[in-house]
Amino acid sequence: EVQLVESGGGSVQAGGSLRLSCAASGFTFNDYAIAWFRQAPGKERERVSCINGYDGRTYYSDSLKDRFTISSENAKNMAYLLMNNLKSEDTAVYYCAAGYGDCPFQTKYDYWGRGTQVTVFS
Repeated sequence: EVQLVESGGGSVQAGGSLRLSCAASGFTFNDYAIAWFRQAPGKERERVSCINGYDGRTYYSDSLKDRFTISSENAKNMAYLLMNNLKSEDTAVYYCAAGYGDCPFQTKYDYWGRGTQVTVFS
């Protein structure tokens, strides 16, 4: 059974930090691109960051690369998103997703978690 489970969401004050976790199971982690997406009400879904399972290379949305950091622990099939200096506009549901391939070329994500809510208040 393929499963992605997010955790770590919650409510945080603007300027604070939060770390999201994604636990993957049921597939070979090293063969997949693991990505974080987010979607806020009334806005389009946005890919926040991505990490290659096989080599650990990371990729970011240009607008977020200075504040967000993606990482992984392949042996544990875990991926993380550390969010620093959070702003109100970061409020969204954050999703973990996996697609077979490399992040720079990945357009199809076959597996998705249910999402975790992040709310930033001022």
